[in-house]
Amino acid sequence: MATSPAAFLARNPDPAQAAVLHLLGGPYITLCGQRKEVPEGSKRLLVFVALRRVRVERSCAAGTLWPIGGELRAAGNLRSALWRLRRAGIDLIVADKWSLMLSDEVVVDLRIMEEWAARLIAGTATRDDLEVMQWHMDALDLLPGWYDDWALMERERIRQRMLHALEALSRNLAHQERWAEAVEAGLAAVTAEPLRESAQRTLIDAHLAEGNWIEARRAFDAYHELLRRELGTEPSADLAALICARQKPLAAIRRVP
Repeated sequence: MATSPAAFLARNPDPAQAAVLHLLGGPYITLCGQRKEVPEGSKRLLVFVALRRVRVERSCAAGTLWPIGGELRAAGNLRSALWRLRRAGIDLIVADKWSLMLSDEVVVDLRIMEEWAARLIAGTATRDDLEVMQWHMDALDLLPGWYDDWALMERERIRQRMLHALEALSRNLAHQERWAEAVEAGLAAVTAEPLRESAQRTLIDAHLAEGNWIEARRAFDAYHELLRRELGTEPSADLAALICARQKPLAAIRRVP
C-alpha cells in the first residue's frame, strides 16, 4: 500500500502480515503482501459487509444484493458467494446462522482514509496527515461503475467527506506556508467538484495567502464564468468581496508614483 497514509504504517509496522481489503481502486485483497483477486460473484457481498462496519443480518444482505427471485434464491446466492470466497482463500467474513461481519483482523483502506479525513475536519491532524497523495484522489470515486443504491449512497457520503478533508488540508498547509501543496489540495477539491463554492474559496485563499493575487483572480473569473454558463447565477457576495478587498490595495499600490 505505497499510497496509504503514515497512520496505517504506524499501527501496522509489518503490513506484509496484514490482510488488507482495498476498496479504493478495487475491490481486491492483499494477504501476506500478495495480491488476491476477489471472485466476481463475491465482490458485492464482500464490499457490502465491509461498508456496514457492524454485523449484518444474512437476510438483509441477501435481500439487498439479490432482490429478484425470492428469499430462498437470495439465500442460496449468498451461500454460493461465501463458498467462492473461501475457495479463493479469502476467508475474511465471519458468518453464523443469522449474521455476517468482516473479521476484526482485516484492515480496510477506506476506514484508514476516513480516519485521516476525520482528523483533518476536526482540526486534530498530525504532521504525517499533511500530505497530498493519489490515494486521496482515488477516494473521490469509490467503486466506479457500481450503481447499486447502497453503493451510490456510500460513494456520495465518502465523496463529501473527502471534499471537506481536502479543503481542510489546503487550509492547514497554507497556515504552515506550504503554498504549493495548499494550492494542490485546493485544486484537487475544485477538480472533483468545480461548482462547489467552498472548494473554490479554499483554492482562492491559498493563492492569496501565497501573495499570488493574479492567480486568485484567474480562479475567481473561471468560477464566475462556469456558474454563469452552467447555472445562470453568480458567485456569492462574500466570495466576490474577498477578491475585491484584495484588488483595492493592489490598485492603490499601482497609483503610487
